[in-house]
Amino acid sequence: MTLVDQGRIGAFLEAQAAERNAARNTQSAYARDLSDFGAYLKKSIETAETSEIEGYLARCEAEGLAKSTRARRLSAIKQFFRFAYEEGWRADNPAMRLKGPGRARRLPKTISLDEVLALAEAARTHGRAPDRLRNICLIELLYATGMRVSELVTLPVAAVRGNPEMLLVRGKGSKERMVPLSPPARAALAAWLAEWDARMAEMRPPSKFLFPSRSKAGHMTRHRFHGLIKELAVAAGLDPARITPHTMRHAFATHLLEGGADLRAIQILLGHADVATTEIYTHVLDERLKALVLGHHPLARDG
Repeated sequence: MTLVDQGRIGAFLEAQAAERNAARNTQSAYARDLSDFGAYLKKSIETAETSEIEGYLARCEAEGLAKSTRARRLSAIKQFFRFAYEEGWRADNPAMRLKGPGRARRLPKTISLDEVLALAEAARTHGRAPDRLRNICLIELLYATGMRVSELVTLPVAAVRGNPEMLLVRGKGSKERMVPLSPPARAALAAWLAEWDARMAEMRPPSKFLFPSRSKAGHMTRHRFHGLIKELAVAAGLDPARITPHTMRHAFATHLLEGGADLRAIQILLGHADVATTEIYTHVLDERLKALVLGHHPLARDG
């Protein structure tokens, strides 16, 4: 890749961050995708033609890359060339009419209410006594709000002061939403805040995060929380392969839907930009309703 290409890609990523509030992980993924495309071309990306982009996509498919990966790579390429056209780097957009492979719609993996309760009980009893209040607060907040793990671990302590009934969450693209807190979550939060204040009494300055750590970011990392929830799953006698922060988020949405919650309300609580993203949970409910009918309807039984 030429130095000019590196500069162009850098300018594109800066624009993504400034204009679209692209997350750092998204920027890193786009940078890798565009670098891979440049390595395939063996020439300046800026001079690529439509046929060369199609050839690259065909190679990605031949390599067995997942649909989601190929769709993301094409998205990076399309956005880069749209930006190049708008900036006047080239007179046309060679990727404008290209269509991606689409994304395979997979049913979200979820867990039962009994498994959530078992996980919460493990959080109360597993590990060092000083950490149990933090652990149960993490689990209760995650299940009560359906937050993404990145939203949970970066919660500022200022957002939870005053025993709030609603929590302000900053999500993707710095978009904010309000989520209600259940009584168990509020109780766990109050107990952890008392412990938090005791720990921070001698720290100057105290951490600004609800779940502080010695990491570079200053808060519990996503990786650490992922490991912690696996530890709690084992302690609860659950299959750790099935228990992740994301399955807890799915459980939040699925259990609400089963309880009669409106799909639009669940969309708002999850922070989905498009209700179509939320609609995948109706498939989970459909499968359970089908199993209910096949298992209990008299005409559905063999013989």
